[in-house]
Amino acid sequence: MAHIHPPSTAAIAGQPIHSMLAQFPVVCFTLTLLTDLAYWSTANVMWQNFSSWLLLAGLITGGFAALAGLVDFLFRPSVRAQRPAWPHAIGSLIVLVLALVNSLVHAGDGWTAVVPWGLTLSVVTVVVMIVSDWFGRDLVYHHGVGVTGHD
Repeated sequence: MAHIHPPSTAAIAGQPIHSMLAQFPVVCFTLTLLTDLAYWSTANVMWQNFSSWLLLAGLITGGFAALAGLVDFLFRPSVRAQRPAWPHAIGSLIVLVLALVNSLVHAGDGWTAVVPWGLTLSVVTVVVMIVSDWFGRDLVYHHGVGVTGHD
C-alpha cells in the first residue's frame, strides 16, 4: 500500500526549496562557533571578522529557508499535522533570533564582541539548531514531508 506524503508547496522541479536552503545557515552558524573558538584561543581579529560575515550569510540564507518553510507550514495542513512540525518551526525561529542577537554582539569591537557573550550565543545557537534540525529530519525521514516518488 502506497503512503501519501505531504508534498512541498515551495519547490523547484519537485525539490523542496526549504531543504535546499536550510543547509547554508547550518554550515554558517557551525563555522561561526569554530571561528569564535579560534578567536578565543588566538585573539586574532581576523577570526572575529570571519564570525561576523558567517553570521550575516547564515541570517540571509536562513531567512530565505524560513520563508520557504513557512509557505509549506502555513499552506499545507498535512505538514502542520505532523508531530515534529511545530518544534522544528519554533526551534528554527529561535535559531534565527539567537543568530541575529549574536550578530549584534559581534558588531562590537575587540575581545568583548566575542568573549564571553558572542561565544556563548554561538554555542547556544548551534545546540538549538541541532535539536531543531533533528525534528526537521524526522519530518522528512519518518513522515515523508516533501518526499515524492519513493514508495
